[in-house]
Amino acid sequence: MMLRWIAIGFALAGVGLKAQAPATPQVNAPIDVTGYWVSLVTEDWRYRMLNAPKGDYYSIPLNAEGKRVADTWDPAKDVAEGKQCMSYGAPNIMREPARLHISWAGDATLKVEIDAGKQTRLFLFAATPPGGEPSLQGISTAQWQTPQTIRAYTSKISAQDPNTPGFAAASMASPPPPPDTRRLGGTLKVVTTRIKPGYLRNNGVPFSANAVLTEYYDLHKSNGAEYLVQTQILEDPRYLDAPWVVSNHYRREPDGSKWDPEPCELVLPSH
Repeated sequence: MMLRWIAIGFALAGVGLKAQAPATPQVNAPIDVTGYWVSLVTEDWRYRMLNAPKGDYYSIPLNAEGKRVADTWDPAKDVAEGKQCMSYGAPNIMREPARLHISWAGDATLKVEIDAGKQTRLFLFAATPPGGEPSLQGISTAQWQTPQTIRAYTSKISAQDPNTPGFAAASMASPPPPPDTRRLGGTLKVVTTRIKPGYLRNNGVPFSANAVLTEYYDLHKSNGAEYLVQTQILEDPRYLDAPWVVSNHYRREPDGSKWDPEPCELVLPSH
C-alpha cells in the first residue's frame, strides 16, 4: 500500500512539473501566420513588376555614396560573376512578387519559404542572435508582441506612487491572473542582421553588410479574406541617409496548388 502511494506521489509530481514547463513560441503564438500567401503589389508597382532602369532610385533615401554605387551598376558584370541573386536578399525579398509558404520548423523557429528565387528565411525565437557567417537572408531573431489589458502585468508599476496608472490593480492582495495573450492578438517582430551586401531593387541600388532590417507582421481580416501585412524598416548608415520604410501585403491562399518556386540564378541550357 505504501509503495502504491509513493508511486501516485511521483506521478502527481510529474504532472506538476509538466504543467510548469515553459510554453514554446509556437504554443504561445498570438496569431497564426502559417500557410500559403500570395503577394498583392499595392505600392511601387513599376519597380516590383518591371525591371527598373539604371539610376532610378526614387523614394529610397540614398546618400551620396549610395547614389554613386547605384549609378555605376553593371548588369553584365553581375551575370559574369554569378551574382544574379543580389536583389533577393532579406531587405528586398519580401518586395518580390511571390508566394510564401510559412511553417514551423521546430518549437521556436518559423520557416518562411519564398518561391521567387527559391529563397528560405528562418525566424529564430532567441534572446540573442546565434553565431554564423553572413548570408543572403542573414540571421533573423523573432519575438511575439502582444497588447496588455492593464499595466499591472508589466511589473513596471511603482509601489510608491499611487498616481501611477494601474496602481490599485497592482496593489491588490490577490490580483487576477494575467490574460491569455493568445486571445489578444499581436504582432510578429523580426530583426535581421549579418546580411551579405546586395540590392534594394533589381537595378543595383545597394545595401551594405551593415544593414539592419526590422520587420513587423500583422494579420487582418476583411470580407471573408485574411491578409498578412509586413512593414519593414531598413537602416544602413553606409548607403542611406534615413531609414527606408515600406510595407508589403499578402492574401492567404487555401492551399499550395499554385506554389511554383523558381531559382534566381541564370539557368544555362545543358549540352
